[in-house]
Amino acid sequence: MAFPDRIERTLEVAHPPKAVWAAITTAEGLGTWFGNEATIDLRPGGAASMRWTDGASATMRVERVEEPTVFGFTWKIYGLPEDDPRRTYVEFTLEPAGPGTRLTVVETGFAQLPDDTHDTAFGGNSNGWLRELDELVAYLDAA
Repeated sequence: MAFPDRIERTLEVAHPPKAVWAAITTAEGLGTWFGNEATIDLRPGGAASMRWTDGASATMRVERVEEPTVFGFTWKIYGLPEDDPRRTYVEFTLEPAGPGTRLTVVETGFAQLPDDTHDTAFGGNSNGWLRELDELVAYLDAA
């Protein structure tokens, strides 16, 4: 049986692409809606990291930067040991939609996982993107 490899979420955001771009590609933006603290070197091959107040952290590698429409990174797969080299790829695509932005987030790479890990990683990130994108919208609305 083939496992789902792709999580995709699309939403309409009532803010211009420039504002959404800043929210997803700056330390200030990422450290407010996605984590509690962030760093980012916004260039392909650049490093990014986030920390949460509960002690959790994530490190990312910037893979794609096409300002102001595409931002992509790879990161550790939820549920795998820290030293596991496998990663998923996350890509944000921004398109003007009237006065706002159509934002699509796609995360791929889950099909590489065995049965016992796939459900945890795929399910955790599927639910996580729902929460995080709600937080992104709240962050933009509060600005």
